[in-house]
Amino acid sequence: MSERFLIVRTSSLGDIVHALPALAALRKHRPEASIRWVVGPKGKAILDWVKGLDGIVTTGSPGWRLALKAPGQTSLDFQGLLKSGLIGRLSGSRRRIGFHRSNLREPAARFFYTEQAAPFPETEHVIRKNIHLLAALGIEENEIVFPLTVPASALESARTILHDLGWDGRARVILFNVGAAWPTKRWDPERWLETIQAVARPGIFPVLLWGSAEEKALAEQVAGGSGRASAPLAPPIDIKGCMALIAASSLLVSGDTFALQAAAALDVPIVGLFGPTDPRRNGPFHPRDKVIHHEMACSRCYKHDCATIECLKAITAGEVAARIEEALADHD
Repeated sequence: MSERFLIVRTSSLGDIVHALPALAALRKHRPEASIRWVVGPKGKAILDWVKGLDGIVTTGSPGWRLALKAPGQTSLDFQGLLKSGLIGRLSGSRRRIGFHRSNLREPAARFFYTEQAAPFPETEHVIRKNIHLLAALGIEENEIVFPLTVPASALESARTILHDLGWDGRARVILFNVGAAWPTKRWDPERWLETIQAVARPGIFPVLLWGSAEEKALAEQVAGGSGRASAPLAPPIDIKGCMALIAASSLLVSGDTFALQAAAALDVPIVGLFGPTDPRRNGPFHPRDKVIHHEMACSRCYKHDCATIECLKAITAGEVAARIEEALADHD
């Protein structure tokens, strides 16, 4: 009987993307194994376009807890929470592998594991941390591969959206992802506007990307700030539509959000703006990508709320525009 594995990473979207290279490594070293993934409803949209999976279990769907079970299965918890550890236990997996206590977001999750990985430095990229978990299976892998492919039909739909916004089919599309779930990751709308206007010229087609209603309001501020039109807003799109629009673009400018992680997975150049999170751990890793981050005494606080947000305020429109020009020049 071939080996069976259950990957546990139910959320969030960016973290699901960061776990994809571990799936690719597992598939590479266990080509005959059955590999399934348990994920939340939003994250399933990502996994639908992922190669190498034999099944997806969506939490909350009818009978999902029963669907977790499989004889001789090993569970791999890439989330490190009590709820993800419990899912591994509910799966009936006799072998349940999780991160070392020092690498867990909720250390009590270790009580659900039968094995724990060796400690891993949190200063290294989280993708490497996820691949490191596979060492418990005797797997060592240095290559980072994202088994994520946007279908041709979805790309065509994304290009149709761009044409409807005024794209001529020749200009380079720059997506400006101005929103973020955390207030501490949201750059000032006026600076977004200044940046867009600094790089605006024939041959460049800027588009404002947004997700939630709050992010849309922020994008609308950028679009019409100071009475100066800057860029059109993307229409409401779902997660797959967002990935397709990113894949159809030449460059993404974004904070530390799902859009940035998706661009990295889809090999789209990035200019990343980082405030309270560590770009060494969460940022883009391709040498061509540009990261803007100002080191401060409080750096890497990972706080959702801050009275000053000096780390983001230190980023100027001029330096973001300069990094955009460098990124565009790299691909002339």
